[in-house]
Amino acid sequence: MGLGHTHSHGSDHAHGHSHAPKDFGRAFAIGVVLNTAFVIVEATFGILSGSMALVADAGHNLSDVLALLIAWGASIAAKRPPSRRYTYGLKSSTILAALANAMLLLVAIGAILFETVHRLIDPVEPEGWTMIWVAGVGIVINTATALLFMGGRKQDINIRGAYLHMAADALVSVGVVIAGAAILLTGAVLIDPLVSLVIVAVIAWGTWGLLKDSVKMGLLAVPDNVSESAVRDYLCGLDGVEAVHDLHIWPMSTTETAMTAHLVMPAGHPGDGFLREVAHELDHHHGIGHATLQVEQERNGGCGECS
Repeated sequence: MGLGHTHSHGSDHAHGHSHAPKDFGRAFAIGVVLNTAFVIVEATFGILSGSMALVADAGHNLSDVLALLIAWGASIAAKRPPSRRYTYGLKSSTILAALANAMLLLVAIGAILFETVHRLIDPVEPEGWTMIWVAGVGIVINTATALLFMGGRKQDINIRGAYLHMAADALVSVGVVIAGAAILLTGAVLIDPLVSLVIVAVIAWGTWGLLKDSVKMGLLAVPDNVSESAVRDYLCGLDGVEAVHDLHIWPMSTTETAMTAHLVMPAGHPGDGFLREVAHELDHHHGIGHATLQVEQERNGGCGECS
């Protein structure tokens, strides 16, 4: 029957998506400019003062500048309309951006770790006051940048990643200030490379979370904010549904989720109103904004039978 292949697209009805604020482009621009300037200043003073902790932090901040640029580019690309070649548009570019940012951080970790081990073997006495003043500026800049992304941290993993990176950078800068003060008080030059090791550990911890989440999204895993079992139970509980099979839920981007499912309804197609209501429910209560449902009257080998 022709009715057996009627589709309902959640995108056509009652959207409940949470999008990044309109001024996020401005936030990205300000964050990139501030952090680029600080990277130049911090790296210069780190080299001149012989502080590996400052150089390590500058390397981390450079990776964050690149991460902001990638996330910014992906957020712009994700707004492009669908085409005949890219029928979803370029929404998934935000997932690729998250994965690329994780790769960048891994490269930064390797470079910082290499230089830190070299300094442990051949210590150089850094200038404690230079470390304190430069890192103090870093605390202000990283905190200000983090605040720019605070408003969107709950809606988008990329924005949340930018926010957490900047907040972590502020804490790392606090660590450099503490290292500078400890060197002034004790004269122990090994404090500097030891602090850079702590910085590497902080970066690695954040990178692991970003890498894990971006790989899951790249493999089209069910998003963490969606329960596959809850969606299946909801569909099985609909009047007239005897079985649900071929249920697939995946991220279209870092902010939008899609779903397809086959509903076995022996009584036949219930009408477009039923499909609109289901799409609305999936959007507002399960976070699935793009749902495609196929109604069938015969069971497919008994799979997906509802209890």
